[in-house]
Amino acid sequence: MLAVARTAAGKGVGLKRGRAEELPFKDAWFERAVMRLVVHLVDRDRALAELARVLVPGGRATIATFTEGHFEWYWLTSVFPEVGEIDRKRFPTPAALEAELVGAGFASARTTTLRQGRSITRADALDRIRGRYISTLRLLDEDTYAAGLARAERELPEEIDSVLEWAVVTADAPAQ
Repeated sequence: MLAVARTAAGKGVGLKRGRAEELPFKDAWFERAVMRLVVHLVDRDRALAELARVLVPGGRATIATFTEGHFEWYWLTSVFPEVGEIDRKRFPTPAALEAELVGAGFASARTTTLRQGRSITRADALDRIRGRYISTLRLLDEDTYAAGLARAERELPEEIDSVLEWAVVTADAPAQ
């Protein structure tokens, strides 16, 4: 991932490898920080505290994740209901995430909900499933994965209208 980022970012951008729970940066190093579709993969207590540590006073963190409702209607859960069950447990609710951010030292946190419509073809959807494009598909046992793939091959329409419902949680570091 770092090699791909280096190619895309160009020579003028500095990149460092690190873990969210142990960021390789000095205290108060950044004015802004963004986490997109990662908060469900980290030790949130440690990662959010690190996020607060590396922000300047008055800095801002933005975390993009999914709402609870997202898993009810996302196209993948129609053929893999287990994905919705797993992800409802893995992803924090926006309210829980706001509370965790305040508990990690942020002065305030608030959520904005955004809906993003998109359409994908059946062929693209099947390619994504076969490539296990989201981490949750890698958590399924092989029998469950095979059954879902077979269901997708039988049932997905030629064009799939999809909605992503984002919870964009913004938190402000204390001014001092």
